[in-house]
Amino acid sequence: MIIPLMLSGASGQALADSYAPTAASINASTQIVDRTTPVNNISYPAAQPIAATPTLDTLIDPITHKSVSNSYPLEVSSFLSLEQAQNTLFQVSPKLAANQAAIAASDYQTDALATVDRPFVFAQLSANAYKIQEDIDLSSLRNRVIDGVNNVGNGFDNSGMNNLAPPIPPVPDLPNFGEIIGERLPDSYDFNRSGSTTGAGLGVAWPVYTAGRTKALTGASNARTQEAVADGILDRNELYNTLIERYFKAQLAIIAAYLREDAYDTLQQTDHTAQRLFEEGFISRVDRLQAQSALADAKSESIKANNDARLAMIALQRLLRTDYRIKPTTPLFVSSKPLSDVSYYQNLALTNHPGLQKVAAKRVQAQQLRALSDTGYKPTVLLYGFSQVEKDPSWIAGVSASWKLWGGLDKTASLAASDARIRQADLSEIEVSDNLLLLVEKNWNDVNNAQARYQALQSNVDLAQEVLRLRRLGLQEGVNTTIDVVQAQTQALKARTEQAQAANDYVQALASLMQSCGTPLAFNTYLNAADIRLPTLYTP
Repeated sequence: MIIPLMLSGASGQALADSYAPTAASINASTQIVDRTTPVNNISYPAAQPIAATPTLDTLIDPITHKSVSNSYPLEVSSFLSLEQAQNTLFQVSPKLAANQAAIAASDYQTDALATVDRPFVFAQLSANAYKIQEDIDLSSLRNRVIDGVNNVGNGFDNSGMNNLAPPIPPVPDLPNFGEIIGERLPDSYDFNRSGSTTGAGLGVAWPVYTAGRTKALTGASNARTQEAVADGILDRNELYNTLIERYFKAQLAIIAAYLREDAYDTLQQTDHTAQRLFEEGFISRVDRLQAQSALADAKSESIKANNDARLAMIALQRLLRTDYRIKPTTPLFVSSKPLSDVSYYQNLALTNHPGLQKVAAKRVQAQQLRALSDTGYKPTVLLYGFSQVEKDPSWIAGVSASWKLWGGLDKTASLAASDARIRQADLSEIEVSDNLLLLVEKNWNDVNNAQARYQALQSNVDLAQEVLRLRRLGLQEGVNTTIDVVQAQTQALKARTEQAQAANDYVQALASLMQSCGTPLAFNTYLNAADIRLPTLYTP
């Protein structure tokens, strides 16, 4: 069912003209991260440009006027459907781009840790210059030499040789050799040497057994990447929900502005009729003043509604980072078909919600940290070798094994801490699941309530429109007063505005339901299948 509400005519054209854009297109800026990380078969790809051959550059953000590096120019139309706005948001949101950078950083860190237990070869080059200068004390050495020389032959007994050889004749007096030698030995020696040396060597080390430390480290790092991805999906889903909120709030504000403009046009006609009747003497001056007062109020409300619509469109514009108004072309809608049972949506939430994926990543981190703590009881085995690059090189090679026997972190306490973190993750999963089930049921009820209210308000709209038609005819026939027409006009405006608000409530509740299920883009499926669509001022 489509509610007939014409948006053409002078009032509609004036409203459209008031939202004329300041430019036809914009070079929106977008950060790009060339990494794609899957989580539970859900990929989080980098933004892809709309342009066929984008050029990475440093552009200026149209909102903050700050430079953004690694960006590309993006043409954004001023007329956007919801799906086009979603695609644009994914490409221009600095928050999503920052999340992609965080994911890429964590992913690269995991790649870096994956090679920590591989052999590494290193080269060593050395060039040294030296100078040695020392005053060496030789006095004690000199004295010992003199004493040793003087004592040569002392105590020599040749009595045992008498039977073998003739006796040695007396030796004439000899000079004092000790003093002679002592005079030649200095008391000190000034040692002074200088020069340079060069050397080169090649070494290798290979941790052949690390007791699983490398696997635990890379596993923990990968789990942190999964947590970053889950956080990114949470932010993305929240931004999609914010987009729907602002997009259809702008649509509602535009409808409200049009209804106020339409009411003002109607009251202008009523005021003209009242003036004519007053001049002919059919109504009193009080009735004439009431018509004038109602017209002034309608004009004031119309101006306020136009300003509210402009503000709502600015909020949408800021989210999509343009410097001109975004005109939404997807209408507010309501589906008369009932939703599936609440258990269907609850099962979706337990399967797809990124909050549970984040808790799962936290648990994996705790498990890997426990595995890392457990390696403290096991040895590390290392193969090593080093060789000097020389004419006659020296080399060394061997294997070493080391155990930490005592000291450092308490291994038992570390294991206990990891076990506590695992328990925390398990309990958090229960709590998050309970909260999700309750949130899904609340949003499911909100959708049903908004759907029922919209359908119930249709009779109010029909009644108010008929009463207004009869009151205006009655005023022309002199049966009704201007205050009767103003009251009927107010009731008709209220009924149509309330129904449009109910449609917006339905849309927002449906978006919240899809977000709580972890499937925000499934909202588009319900949009395309809706059988009730409100009119929209802008068409693609």
